[in-house]
Amino acid sequence: MAKFVLAGKADCPYFAKAEILADFLQRNLPNFSVHKIRKHPKDWQCWLENTCEQNGWRHEASPVVWRELVDRGGRGLLLGGFSDFLEHVQGYYDITSDMSTALMLEIAAENQQAVEQCMREEEDRRSLVQPKHIWISSSLNLTSYHLIPLLCDPGVLGDSPVLWLHLLDVDGIAEALEGLVMEAEDLASPRIHRVSVHTRLDHAFLHAHVVILLDEPMPDQEEEDERALLRKTAERFQHYGQLLEAGASKDVRVIVAGNSFVNLKVSVLLENAPSLDSSRCVGIATQMENEARAQIARKLQVKSADVRDVIVWGNVSGSFHIDLQRSKVFRCESAIWGPPGFSLPVSEMIYDRKWLESDFLNFVGEQRTTVTGKTQRTAAMSAANGIVAVLKAWDSDSAPGEVHSLCVLSTGQFAIPAGLVFSMPVSFQRGSWAVLPDITISEELQSNLQAATNQLLAEKSMASELLSGQS
Repeated sequence: MAKFVLAGKADCPYFAKAEILADFLQRNLPNFSVHKIRKHPKDWQCWLENTCEQNGWRHEASPVVWRELVDRGGRGLLLGGFSDFLEHVQGYYDITSDMSTALMLEIAAENQQAVEQCMREEEDRRSLVQPKHIWISSSLNLTSYHLIPLLCDPGVLGDSPVLWLHLLDVDGIAEALEGLVMEAEDLASPRIHRVSVHTRLDHAFLHAHVVILLDEPMPDQEEEDERALLRKTAERFQHYGQLLEAGASKDVRVIVAGNSFVNLKVSVLLENAPSLDSSRCVGIATQMENEARAQIARKLQVKSADVRDVIVWGNVSGSFHIDLQRSKVFRCESAIWGPPGFSLPVSEMIYDRKWLESDFLNFVGEQRTTVTGKTQRTAAMSAANGIVAVLKAWDSDSAPGEVHSLCVLSTGQFAIPAGLVFSMPVSFQRGSWAVLPDITISEELQSNLQAATNQLLAEKSMASELLSGQS
């Protein structure tokens, strides 16, 4: 069996002439088979370069012809262009083509019309599917690796049937991004409509419904100070805010996660995306919340899931406070037992006040550093889980009395300055969140909130100074 592949630009007259000759041979020779590939002129060059690179060929014009070695396996054997194909056919089959130039141009025009018609039909077919556009920045971050399969779970991102994942990484290696796309496609999830890679910011966040920002500032030099890292962060998120303003969907939800400057990132985004509803741009405090739950669970010898409603206040990347006034523990061994839904206040079950006021906060603050030291990688699994927990609550509502912590824009609650992004307790209902009003602010808590406020105001002021100096 002689199997040939004939590929070319749809409007190429030499492709048309080779196509007619190949069809004639296929009709009249029992062991001759041809597969034709027509590419739109705008797609041809890129397709040709990729095909030649994959097969180790050198070819620059349309058409290109190769023979598939169907009996021996391996890559195809390049024959060449139109002249090479014609010479091969003459030599092996003693057949040639005397097609006129006028007929060649006519068939080329018909090929072009056919390809454009197929493209229109494909666009019409795709328009019937309305995927939810999910953008993930720094997508080669290990958190993204854990996050992508979780986003495919039916309970995440509401009732959207299909997702279009946009993997953005301007500092990423193209080959690594291609590998990530392959793994995402290998999930074989019915929810994944398409996976796209973006290494430039030209059209970032276009049509975005959900944006998950995982960027962390990386020092150019080991001795680079915090001020330089803050400047890099502010500049990157200033650009992100402008891109969100220009291209994102009006009902976009933006989630910022990471280990550094989380509150500041949210603040810079909101300042540079004035039409973005501030209630739809939040920073993740859930990872720290869960780290605190795990420490309490170890102390009380219960599972982490049995500790609930821990509140994280302040700057999740700096001066924070863990508040246990609403927290409760289930299935904890004590003198009082109750039915499965029975719980006790954590503050009444931990008698070691010294541990709560010192070791507990230190353990929570150092948890990610400890994990990184033991595993030699970031605490990505818990970060991805925290993001998904917020997405689920945003779409499915909080359980009655359930407390979440989010970095949100203050409107003056709890004497926190309006316009400052601050982690505080919220609940989710009907697709939106609201700050819990009935929280007791003790003198000790107020002092901790003030310390976090001062730190965040200093960060914000420095970022504004650096950005204004840049302009």
